[in-house]
Amino acid sequence: MARKMLIDGEVNKPNEDETHYDFDLFVIGAGSGGVRASRFSAQYGAKVGICELPFHPISSEVVGGVGGTCVIRGCVPKKIFYGASFGPELEDARNYGWELNEKIDFNWKKLLQKKTEEIVRLNGIYKRLLANAGVKLFEGEGRVVGPNEVEVIQLDGTKISYSAKHILIATGSRAQLPSIPGQELAITSDEALSLEELPKRAVVFGGGYIAVEFASIWRGMGVTVDLCFRKELPLRGFDDEMRAVVARNLEGRGINLHPRTSLTELVKTEGIKVRTDHGEEITADVVLFATGRAPNTKRLNLESIGVELDCATRAVKVDDYSRTNIPSIWAIGDVTNRMNLTPVALMEGTCFAKTVFGGQPTAPDYGHIPCAVFCIPPLSVVGLSEEQALEKANGDVLVFTSTFNPMKNSISGRQEKTVMKLVVDAETDKVLGASMCGPDAPEIMQGIAIALKCGATKAQFDSTVGIHPSAAEEFVTMRSLTRRVPSCKPKTNL
Repeated sequence: MARKMLIDGEVNKPNEDETHYDFDLFVIGAGSGGVRASRFSAQYGAKVGICELPFHPISSEVVGGVGGTCVIRGCVPKKIFYGASFGPELEDARNYGWELNEKIDFNWKKLLQKKTEEIVRLNGIYKRLLANAGVKLFEGEGRVVGPNEVEVIQLDGTKISYSAKHILIATGSRAQLPSIPGQELAITSDEALSLEELPKRAVVFGGGYIAVEFASIWRGMGVTVDLCFRKELPLRGFDDEMRAVVARNLEGRGINLHPRTSLTELVKTEGIKVRTDHGEEITADVVLFATGRAPNTKRLNLESIGVELDCATRAVKVDDYSRTNIPSIWAIGDVTNRMNLTPVALMEGTCFAKTVFGGQPTAPDYGHIPCAVFCIPPLSVVGLSEEQALEKANGDVLVFTSTFNPMKNSISGRQEKTVMKLVVDAETDKVLGASMCGPDAPEIMQGIAIALKCGATKAQFDSTVGIHPSAAEEFVTMRSLTRRVPSCKPKTNL
């Protein structure tokens, strides 16, 4: 029945029945997805309310802030820190004629101040976007108390209930600490963005993009970094060949890699003594756990009203249109644990508004979503990895690669190659995936994503005129086949 309503477009008439609601839509969570969904729904004529926890740079069950993880303690402050990693650039500058004879100091507290100013500014912009769209913002903790009723616990502790024809859960996720002795001595990415002092030595535990990014950022600021992860290579889920490139670059930048390693205990000494399952002991000023995030569903009261959650992750279970098993309740973003990226939450919010209030039932399209890992240099990908292509292709897979020394490195003397890769279906000539590890990779990959979204073939890549001199032109000049791989079911344990 729920799907029939979607197909018939019946859910997009907010006041079609005689029941009166305080709101056509009430959103719990004002992060990227929640703000997008509420604004676009309001533009379709819906009366919209949204609630969010009070602002704080470090999240908890009782604090958060309009803008969510991305703006306050994720993408934005991380990219600010990433941009501050000038140490290697200063080294490279000498061979370009710069005489750096004077002592150069790095003022960590100044960077923190600038970061805070920027996230406060963006927090204000998001609030104004909501107000300008006519969305009513409530500051406090929201919970669902019925299929069409929400309760907001205000800052003074008072509770107010509102009825809504549709309820949207967009509460995101939060970093988790693994359960090992001494875990209270560690920090998550939230705290890493608000440290009072820059550490001299840091241990990062985790093999995902958050771990790799913070290891790179700190190393770029001159910190001694040990990166410990459970697999043979970091960045599980990415193309294995590109993972090896990233690992090589991390080591080349001076990061100490500890593959196939888990932490067993943290002990407070003058710093923190880190013990591993190999019997190693590493001393650090800071230990960052970047081992995963969990959906923020604990205090929403969802199960008590019958909303289904995933047994393992506690994520909200939804259908292709972001609808839960309760017809009036929907969910988008990290809280659903589908593809946890800010642009994906924005897409899901847009599709939700179109479906429910725009008369255009629209399911999010998760194909050809580009992403980037802001290590130094960065990795960016779109489409299928070689391993994924071999599993899904009907026939052979063609792999084209290019490895070269960036022009800048030719002068600076830095020994760090850029690697680019295209994965092609041999039968159709369609480009299935693209990867790049090197300077400006994310900026280049955004354009490649459009080509893949449009179904571009390798022949069309080859017939495109390049921009010279640029790294990007390699994507349209890779004409020599690196290897032809028979279709199979590869298994990676790296």
